[in-house]
Amino acid sequence: MLRRFFYLIGVLLLLYSSNAGAVLSYQEVKARYVSSDAVLLDRHGAILQQMRVDARERKLAWVSLEDISPALRSALIASEDKRFYQHSGVDWNAVAASAWGNLWNTKTRGASTITMQLAGLLEEDLRRRSSARSASQKISQAIVAQWLERQWRKDQILEAYLNLVPFRGEIVGTHALARVMFGKHPSGMDQIEAAIAVALIRGPNASVSKVSERACHILREQKQAEFCSNLEGQTALAFSHLSSKSGATVATNTIYTTTQNGFNLAPHFARRVLTTDGRRVTSTLDARLQAYAKDSLVRQLSALVDRNVEDGAIVVLDNASGDILAWVGSSGSLSDAAHVDGVVALRQAGSTLKPFLYEQALEMRLITAASVIDDTPVNLTTSNGLYIPQNYDKHFKGLVSVRTALASSLNIPAVRMLISVQPEVFFRRLQALGFQLRESGDYYGYSLALGSADVSLLSLTNAYRSLANQGNFSLPRYRNTDLYPPSVKVMDTAASYIVSDILSDRAARAMTFGLENALATRVWSAVKTGTSKDMRDNWCIGFSERYTVGVWVGNASGAPMWDVSGVTGAAPVWQEIMHYLHKDFRPKGAEKRRLPEGVEQRLISFSEGIEAPRNELFLKGTAQDKIVRARSDQIQTKIIYPKSGMIVAVDPDIPPERQRMRFISAGEGQLLVLDGRHLKTISVATSQQDKTLRYDWFPVPGKHVLSLLTPQGLLLDQVSFEVRGATLVVNKKTGQR
Repeated sequence: MLRRFFYLIGVLLLLYSSNAGAVLSYQEVKARYVSSDAVLLDRHGAILQQMRVDARERKLAWVSLEDISPALRSALIASEDKRFYQHSGVDWNAVAASAWGNLWNTKTRGASTITMQLAGLLEEDLRRRSSARSASQKISQAIVAQWLERQWRKDQILEAYLNLVPFRGEIVGTHALARVMFGKHPSGMDQIEAAIAVALIRGPNASVSKVSERACHILREQKQAEFCSNLEGQTALAFSHLSSKSGATVATNTIYTTTQNGFNLAPHFARRVLTTDGRRVTSTLDARLQAYAKDSLVRQLSALVDRNVEDGAIVVLDNASGDILAWVGSSGSLSDAAHVDGVVALRQAGSTLKPFLYEQALEMRLITAASVIDDTPVNLTTSNGLYIPQNYDKHFKGLVSVRTALASSLNIPAVRMLISVQPEVFFRRLQALGFQLRESGDYYGYSLALGSADVSLLSLTNAYRSLANQGNFSLPRYRNTDLYPPSVKVMDTAASYIVSDILSDRAARAMTFGLENALATRVWSAVKTGTSKDMRDNWCIGFSERYTVGVWVGNASGAPMWDVSGVTGAAPVWQEIMHYLHKDFRPKGAEKRRLPEGVEQRLISFSEGIEAPRNELFLKGTAQDKIVRARSDQIQTKIIYPKSGMIVAVDPDIPPERQRMRFISAGEGQLLVLDGRHLKTISVATSQQDKTLRYDWFPVPGKHVLSLLTPQGLLLDQVSFEVRGATLVVNKKTGQR
């Protein structure tokens, strides 16, 4: 008794210790509470995604007391602190009972109140470790508890405790426990679930049988013994959820998606922007557009289920700001690889790179939109063998204009165009547009014209946004708080405008796609489809005056689709989203885009009825009224020898002065240029109609480029080749080789 007397005196003396004043207020505790989940908001503040970013603890958002099940509150008080509403922090009756039990070595409930337990959760030096608290810690715990009772209301103490109390393993707080174990909000927990939860407070690591035994005891104390029937089975079921959804061990830096709360609209985007530094991020996404895009993709893929296609991705950009308005990384439950983000995954581009190639050729003034190109078979010799490109439909159209060739996505004209532009030059343009291709232009060769390079949907869509912005490139924006990235001029304004006009021309694309298809919209829009080799990837990228939309359809595994093209796979999704974006658009008569500086319009006609007369756009200084096919046009005029990619060896057994390499080109009145130097050719008649240009060149070891130009400087054909062998040495004194 004497010992208890001094104990009480010590407590009373310490009650007014200055240390108690350092305890946080209820408002401070709530303000400092940090969930293990980060929340992604859309641009208007709506919740898009909730995702775990802290692997140390499993804590969800703070819940108020009125949002916690009354059954849980009642079970907690019945089990842990029957006189919670009567005592002032320390239950002296429980203290006396505990001391008496310790004296006679009998088991008692314990003297720690809910308030004292909260004190242990709030104060770092009072938290229970592997061993029991010391006597001094218990005294300090009682002091803090009494201070809390004077400064906090009872409902605040109970609310804070239920949000901070640890349960099994990494789970902290009632909200996380209710979600993980029972798949519901804390407000919906029933008597049995509440008893199981409270039983875990006493023994977080206890077995299923022990927890169910304690839970039954709690229910009996509440006069609810009828719920003890099959309690162990229900406890085991709750534990199975616990181990599969949470567990005691979590890999460091792993991000988990919380799907139980219903916020699962943008999991792939969230993984890119949510971190431990920012738990509440306002993104540039639009929740309604995100949901619509996701539903549109699922509808389309469900209709293609018999075509061996299960994956897809969508990205929507605001042209002016670069804001990412929608980011759908996969088809979700339709996919066997839903975790793969199709927006950033690298896939073959197919025909979607052609607009940038034609824009560069226009910019270099190698062509106009009215130039005539030959769509007939072509064989190209490369270092890897013979390259024989084919059109998608395996048919050839003969003579077509540049406008028709691009809009109808003809392959042979695109390859011919890359011969003029050169792969390395085109490669550098693609890099400037943000593609970050892994290899060099020479590595891809002429197949780069047909999209042999791997690109992401995001980079491809953003490059089309540069076309929409008439050649201005900037990076996309993810967060509402991000600064607007600087804009860089990458493509010519006038050439970009002409290419955009071609991509919007329904009549020009009719040769391949017909007039009525999923590429037509109610508003002005420019669009291009693409399909990679063996139908493994399917693209549709296009833009209106305000938005750029990119859609990819395929399989994350790389498996080919069955008879799915850009216009039947990705295009319907693109069209749906474009119509949604412009649902409030009210046309005011025929739309007419204003011509930028450097572009002029001219009525043209074609010789030999190649195409019907039309109004055509030209860069200033390149306009023509009549497009005439001459004998020396690209069809007849070409470099016959050497072949592109050829490797020539100098013969060491023949005197150098007697070795020559003969350049031959078909046609007359043209210019041969080697490595930028004009060659003095001779014209040789091979028949009454046909003539060739010839030049005998001394083979100098190294890599060379031979070009065939018109007198006006228009590039007609170009080949690259290499000469190998001993380097020629010239005696400076005698001049002998």
